[in-house]
Amino acid sequence: SKETSVTIELNLDGSGKGAISTGVPFFDHMLEQLKKHSFIDLSVKTIGDHQIDDHHSVEDTGIVLGQAIKEALGERRGIRRYASARVVMDEALVSCDIDLGTRPYLVYNVPVDKERINSFETELCVEFWRALVNHTGMVIHFHKLSGVNSHHIIEASFKAFALAFDKAKTIDSRVTNEIRST
Repeated sequence: SKETSVTIELNLDGSGKGAISTGVPFFDHMLEQLKKHSFIDLSVKTIGDHQIDDHHSVEDTGIVLGQAIKEALGERRGIRRYASARVVMDEALVSCDIDLGTRPYLVYNVPVDKERINSFETELCVEFWRALVNHTGMVIHFHKLSGVNSHHIIEASFKAFALAFDKAKTIDSRVTNEIRST
């Protein structure tokens, strides 16, 4: 776009390798959690209009990552498709449920008390997830079950997604190279 330049390299069958650089340090930290805990190789280079704010960089990274995941999943033949995970980080507990079908839908029930973590606007989390969902074609439901510390809550949500995504993208031999749908 006129606001950003996003380059992503992705391997769904990786080991958590890659370099993340979006110009938004807390967001980089969250994407590091995503790649490490989902065992994907992910390199992200985002150049954005940070003089305005970080909105475009975060949202556009979600758009391009969604497009890359969609391309990497292909026809989605043989994958488990559905998965759930819960992650606890100290007092925070967040659940994430995923359907890697092709219809996009997001439920984001992850309220936090802080408007910012350092310079990161916490409301950008929902913008990132919405962009990812819409451009991948997946359903994600996030629910904060407990938590006070905003950093712990948000990080638990990224880790919960990563764990659920790792399960959902896995080939299930019982699906016999078909799309898991009736």
